[in-house]
This record gives sequence, C-alpha cells and structure tokens, in this order.
Amino acid sequence: MAQTQAEAGPLAPEYQTVAAAVRAHAQGNPDGMAFTFGDEVMSFAGLDSGANRAANGLLALGLGKGDRIAYLGKNIHLYFEVLLGALKIGAVMTPVNWRLAPPELVYVLGDCQARVLFVGAGFADLVAKALPDLPHIEKIIGIDAPDMAATDYRTWRDQFAAGDPHRESGIEDDAIQLYTSGTTGFPKGAILTNRSILASRPSAVAPEDLRPWQVPIPGEVTLLAMPCFHISGTGTGLGSMFAGTGAIVLPEYDPAKALEMIETYPISKIFMVPAAIQIMLNHPRVAEVDFGRLKFITYGASPIPLDLMRAAMDRFGCGFVQMYGMTETSGTIVTLDPEDHVSEGSPRMRSVGKPLPGVEIKIIDTAGVQVGPRVVGEIATRSVKNMKGYWNKPDATATTIDAEGWLRTGDAGYLDEDGYLYIHDRVKDMIISGGENVYPAEVENAIYSHPKVGDVAVIGVPDAKWGEAVKACVVVKPGQALSEAEVIAHARQHVAGYKCPKTVDFIPALPRNPSGKVLRRELRAPYWEGRDRAVN
Repeated sequence: MAQTQAEAGPLAPEYQTVAAAVRAHAQGNPDGMAFTFGDEVMSFAGLDSGANRAANGLLALGLGKGDRIAYLGKNIHLYFEVLLGALKIGAVMTPVNWRLAPPELVYVLGDCQARVLFVGAGFADLVAKALPDLPHIEKIIGIDAPDMAATDYRTWRDQFAAGDPHRESGIEDDAIQLYTSGTTGFPKGAILTNRSILASRPSAVAPEDLRPWQVPIPGEVTLLAMPCFHISGTGTGLGSMFAGTGAIVLPEYDPAKALEMIETYPISKIFMVPAAIQIMLNHPRVAEVDFGRLKFITYGASPIPLDLMRAAMDRFGCGFVQMYGMTETSGTIVTLDPEDHVSEGSPRMRSVGKPLPGVEIKIIDTAGVQVGPRVVGEIATRSVKNMKGYWNKPDATATTIDAEGWLRTGDAGYLDEDGYLYIHDRVKDMIISGGENVYPAEVENAIYSHPKVGDVAVIGVPDAKWGEAVKACVVVKPGQALSEAEVIAHARQHVAGYKCPKTVDFIPALPRNPSGKVLRRELRAPYWEGRDRAVN
C-alpha cells in the first residue's frame, strides 16, 4: 500500500503508539477522569488496567498483531477500553455503523474478517440476522447488553490479569480500521496507523505552531456525542485520552441530554455537525442553560449557513472552529479558527480555513497538475495524518494516494492568495446528509433490485435541516406502476435508513452522455440553481 511521508521523524520519544500515550497518563495522573458514562466514572488508571485485562483476554483467544476485532453498538466508555486493549497486542479495532442494514453489516464484517465481535445493547436482532453469513467470527461478547445471549464483557474481562502485555505494534502499523461509503457501492476500510492517529495530538506539534484552541487545558472536559463508528467520535475520544483530559460519553446525540451534561459538568469543548447545532438551538430548554464554561464548539462534516452560525454564536457565546477532513486523513486537516468567525459574516467564513501545521494542501486539475489561486480543481493533501491505504484494495489505494503521498480528497475547491481553502463542489458524487456520507452507487444498487425499476440515479439536494437530502430519480419499467413509498421501503431493506431517499422523482429517462454515463449534474442543477456552491 502507498505510504505517506515515510521519511517523517518520530513524533515524540515517549509516545510512539496510542497505547504508550494512555499508559503515560495512567502512571502520571492515575485518578484523573478519562471517561464518564452515565453514573460510571473511569479513571486513567482504570482505563489502562481494564484495557490490560481485555488485551490478555484477546491473547487467550489467540489474537495478535494485525488481527481485526469489531464493535457494533452505540457509544460507551468501554468501547475505548476494548480499543486500547486491542492496540496493546497489535490488534486492530473496527467500529461498525450500527445504522447499517443486515446486508451492509455482513459486507463490512466479512471484509475486515473480524474474529471477535463486541456488541452493545439493542443489537441482538441485527447480529442474529447477520451471523449465519459470518463464519469467521469466533466469539461474540456483549458490552452491557442484557439482550445478547453471549459472553458478558465485564465477566469475561475480569478473568484475566491486569498486567500490561506490552505487545503493541510499531508506529507505522495498523491501529484502527474505519469504513467509508464506497463509490462502487461497497464500503472501503481506511487503515489508520499509530503514526497517523498520534499526529493529531497537540504534543506532536511544535508549541509555537499550536493555535490557541488546540492547547490542552488541565482539567478540561469534552462532550463526546458523535458516533464512534465515525472518525469524529473515535477521534474525539482519542484526543481527550492523548491530552490526559476527560470526556463525557453520550450513547448518541440527544440535544436534551447534551444540554443536561453542559449544566452538570464543566464541559469546555464539543464537536457537532451543523445539523446537531441546529437541533440544539431549536430545543425549548436552550434559553435556560448557562453556557459560560463552554470555550469552543468545533464543527464539520458539512458547511454551515451564515444565519445558523450567527444564531449559534449569539446563544452559545464561545469560540467556533470549523474543521475539514475525512476518514482517510485521520480526521481534521484544515480549520477555520475562532478569529475568522464574525457575526456580520465575511468572505472567509465561506472557507473551511487554513491547513493545520504539517499538512500540505494543493489544488490539481484533471491531469493532476497543480493550479493557481482561485482556480477550482480537486483538493489534494499530504501529511503524516493520511491513511496507510484501503484494506485489501490496492487499486483503490493507488487511485487515491499517489507515489509522492498526495491523497485526492474527491472534493472540488480552490485556495485564495492567503492560503484559505474554499469547498466549491464534489468531484465524487458523495452526498453529506446530517454529517453522514452517502454514495449514490450504494443506494442505486439497492433501488435497482426492485423488479419494477428500469433505471435509477441518486442525487443530493439542499435540505434546511440535514444540509443535503437523498433524492432518487427513478425510471419505471414499461407497463409497471410504482409509488414513492414503495421505492423508499424497498431501499430500507438493503441500506441504512439515513441512506434511503427522502423523496423520489419519476422521470421518463435518465440523461446520459454519449458513452452512457449518467449526467448527475443535469439532474441536480434545478435544485441548486441560484446558489454559489453546489454543496450545502
């Protein structure tokens, strides 16, 4: 697989792996809060000890370096304990999107060949449907999941010694595998290494290059509400672990619960997608809550309307940081910092900001040649944060990362004369709805399997709440009749609910070029007319 800047030097002598970073905090701040989940507080010493027991349990099952394990469930503090335990023996964690339909779950677990599956509460039925097609899974362990007829995690973990096995992999080895939606209809496993993950921590950057919002504050608390099957969720948890600070973990985003946590704990940082910010602002209790301890809200995954940004700045009264990145870059690579957020609006607020230290950005044309300022092209990036590659997909890896380590993002944009990056459109057909990535091919494959569908194309259209909504343009077979409800219901059997079309247009034929390629831009154009960019 292609590597990115393999010549890069060590990050810091004491932190060559994720496990080493947490181990250091467990020794230096054993009683410090690492995670709080409900009424349960997990200290750094407890996190490290529990992870050691999990690691020894995995060793007893015969797992070792490079083996994949998976977690299917909502956010829970014990997920990070299991993740750390896997890393302590060189195994690789694959958190799985719990919104997936059974066929999608089978594909992801089959592709990563997970030998052990950890399952959270509420997913017994989903696992039961998928399990007959997953012969490689040797053991299922339920994490606080009374509905699972499986081994209980706490009981299993506590059988094993709390001594650290010290078998973690090296800095260039696989650590976490996160699945992204696929342009061809199949998700791809992005492999993140110890190096790419650790490159996000503040101590990997020279102190003089740190931006004020990046500087860890002793005793600060982060609210972790984004799903851990995304880099936003797992990355937030890892970030607080690296910094030696605490995180309040919510099973999933719930505005009422988030507001309660802000009242109860000294939360200083939150990451939210714009749709979550809007939902919180619309909650009836938002006017009652004191946000005085909140220092920064970081947001990303999709652009944010200026009016929503103004309302958020006015109510929350904290600094805002827009983040641009992707799973393939281990998260954030470009940020629009608080000083560039002004309530009256400015041209720079249409940008996603400037690259973080150590991150290179360039804009290239279709031939891969770099273009000048304000010329729209594909955004490419190079840094140690880039993924190692796609799991077992060398061709897809080579298409995405070139021999010099430049990763093509699939987003179209331009740089201004001061180095600010502006997102203009997408080179790929990806739709971002509520912070979730949706590739049309996945949805089209599902809809096309309906016996009455003759042809189909899926596009993203502007949506006030979710940023973009999925729309299907369907050609019905001659002599057949089909309703919008039937199309949506059929799609829901095959793909996750957030990928299903919210609306369906029935048209006589899809527009195609002479070679037969569907002209999605023609289908999208009426919905994006009058907008200065084709992403929302």
